[in-house]
Amino acid sequence: MKYSPLARSISLGTFAVALSLPIAAQAAFIEDSKASLELRNFYMNRDFRDAPSTSQSKAEEWAQGFLLKYESGFTEGTVGVGVDAYGFTGFKLDSGGGTAGTGLLLPKNNKGDVPSSYGELGAAAKLRISETTLRAGTLMPKLPVVSAGDSRLLPQTFQGVQLTSLDISNLTLNAGQLERDNQRNSTNNEAMAISLHNGKRDISKYSKTNANVSNKFDFFSGNYKWNDQLTTGYHFGKLDGVYNQHIVNGVFTLPIAEGQSLKADLRYAKTSDDESSGIDNKAISGMLTYQLGYNSFGLGYQKMSGDTGYAYLLLTDPHLVNYVQIRDFAATDEKSWQARYDYNFAGLGIPGLNLMTRYVKGSNIYMGANQSRGNEWERDTDISYTFQDGPLKNLGVKWRNATVRSDLSGKMDENRLIVSYTIPLL
Repeated sequence: MKYSPLARSISLGTFAVALSLPIAAQAAFIEDSKASLELRNFYMNRDFRDAPSTSQSKAEEWAQGFLLKYESGFTEGTVGVGVDAYGFTGFKLDSGGGTAGTGLLLPKNNKGDVPSSYGELGAAAKLRISETTLRAGTLMPKLPVVSAGDSRLLPQTFQGVQLTSLDISNLTLNAGQLERDNQRNSTNNEAMAISLHNGKRDISKYSKTNANVSNKFDFFSGNYKWNDQLTTGYHFGKLDGVYNQHIVNGVFTLPIAEGQSLKADLRYAKTSDDESSGIDNKAISGMLTYQLGYNSFGLGYQKMSGDTGYAYLLLTDPHLVNYVQIRDFAATDEKSWQARYDYNFAGLGIPGLNLMTRYVKGSNIYMGANQSRGNEWERDTDISYTFQDGPLKNLGVKWRNATVRSDLSGKMDENRLIVSYTIPLL
């Protein structure tokens, strides 16, 4: 595990301050600590429906993950000192025989073999003054311009510094710098890359071969809650030498009657090149959701314009309403719409059981000069249940199914079965 010079300096300084404080000042450090162990069992298969006979037609893997998380409180005084620590490990239960490579569930070595286990350790020192907290070390930010991915066995992490301030009422500010990332199926902190996830970004227009890799990502994020109905935000991210990105968003919820509401989630992003990388994109997306009792009905629209598709850090979760289980519907010139339905079975007397199904259709994809425009669609279904009581209380089971037909990535059927259980330790 490697830290940037700034993160290392803050971390060492924090630990030195913590050790020098009297025992009484450290009481809150211990009393407010939280620790948990999550057991995550993950089965995943992908059926490549139109794969040629010479290529892999199916990928199937099964693994068990253990996610240990510790968050201390803060020491007493004007400047509070604390630390967060993480230990993640995954064990292969089934993979190989030509079925490896489900999409970053398990790592591969240089020979293409899957190791029996892998893992990582991480820690972040933290300082707090009033309602402002500075963290340095291992981070998992969840912001529109950089949202660490956690849709596989182990989460994605970054190395860097993040400042979070809640000092102004209703205003949340975040700023910082990231320098390395550790992908979901990796144990190494590496340079950050731009995502070309399952979509055409027209990289032939980039003017230099290393335009998608950098060791510096600066970010700023501000959200203001005007009232219980309206929240707006502005967010900025810069992958040094690759792109600059500005995002504005707003969420407005209109109560209609008891058990009824209408929510509008609107997002706009403008991404431009940095040092002539060639990236140029404007993305608008929005989701309108009508809630009626235990039912939710949603309609979404997303449009890409500019010379390239949407840019974001590799395997993070982009701030797009049509980013779904497999596709992001963010290729060059792509237009897409979504229809979604959710149901909470508590309405039928089965609390803990939930259903989500959606369909996304994309069109007008730029496929290259002198080629016709491409199309794609994806259909997803999620069914999840969390045990409410008894010896299995809080055990969660989720089945995720997806079907994709795309001129970019071909035909694919996917199933994921995830069983998770979190044990509070402190």
